[in-house]
Amino acid sequence: MTQPSPQPEDVFAWIDGAERRREEAGLVRTLRPRPSDSPLLDLASNDYLGLSRHPETVRGACAAAERWGAGATGSRLVTGTTELHTELERELAAFAGFEAALVLSSGYAANLAAVTALSGRGTLVVSDSGNHASIVDGCRLSRAEVEVTPHGDVEQVRKTLAGHAGRALLVTDSVFSVDGDAAPLAAYAAVCREAGAALIVDDAHGLGVLGEGGRGAPHAAGLAGAPGVVATMTLSKSLGSQGGAVLGPAKVIRHLVNTARAFIFDTGLAPAAAGAALASLRLLEREPQRAARVREVAAELYGRLTASGLTAARPDAAVVSVRAPSAAAALRWAADCREAGLSVGCFRPPSVPDGISRLRLTARADLTGDEIGRAVGTVLRTAPAGATETEPVQR
Repeated sequence: MTQPSPQPEDVFAWIDGAERRREEAGLVRTLRPRPSDSPLLDLASNDYLGLSRHPETVRGACAAAERWGAGATGSRLVTGTTELHTELERELAAFAGFEAALVLSSGYAANLAAVTALSGRGTLVVSDSGNHASIVDGCRLSRAEVEVTPHGDVEQVRKTLAGHAGRALLVTDSVFSVDGDAAPLAAYAAVCREAGAALIVDDAHGLGVLGEGGRGAPHAAGLAGAPGVVATMTLSKSLGSQGGAVLGPAKVIRHLVNTARAFIFDTGLAPAAAGAALASLRLLEREPQRAARVREVAAELYGRLTASGLTAARPDAAVVSVRAPSAAAALRWAADCREAGLSVGCFRPPSVPDGISRLRLTARADLTGDEIGRAVGTVLRTAPAGATETEPVQR
């Protein structure tokens, strides 16, 4: 009988070198469990409308769990679709202005589902260079011909689409998570119409913030319900819950139900998350001023930080991105803010496509004037050497 080949003592010894290189580059990531009663002022989460702990959102989650159970119990096509899921889909589509919607377990899964199911071999997928990792991974899994165009470059998208004779689609974030800038959706849509291409818009950072009463970036651009437009979104940001959705023409949604592997082979969204998202959506419909308020807070944060010499991108939605001198400086800056009672995001390579590290502040509709002042003061007081410019650079 053939003896098995001897195994090296540690088959994962190569990880040691990778860890060393990450440490030297200041790129080590760690999990930091937060307590339920954290004393930190939160400008790091994506809870843009302050709804994740709102009593109505929490009651929606509890009521759904009590009625439907803790889990969906199976994939959506087996036992994982409840009446609650279809109710959420119907109301999401109506709110955002689309014909139909499909709820998935995450925004990540929604992008994988939309990009892969609507492309495939022989299709050209044009992707903005600033797109989220979930779109990038969807492109990689699509088996399509993928062309990455410079960030926001409408003319290059036009040229790329013009050079392809078959089926094509353009995929873009509506609001880019690194700098918080908005895509030129109207111009992108016009180019797609000229070329006969579809447009997929990831509205993760637009829903609840942009458009009339927070109906999203496609709605604001007059694209909601257009026959060639599909939107993806997450329920974990403005709606304070968990999950994702794809919105578009009914025939597109039917196609995803039958072909999207990220939907077919995944367990359905937990009823509690669906119930929480539905409660938040209804609350937003009753209180549309929350969307305008979060934009006001973002503008105030940006104005006060840049007036003090920090370099930041002008926010088009809720994200305020402040540049740091280096990855190590960004990490230290975020840690110093935390020690001073402020939680902020820290974006470093490979999360930033341009290699420039940043602090990422997210505005919330429920922040008070005193809290905004405290946040600005903390960021300025802890700023590392080299973070300020004589004349602030504005996008």
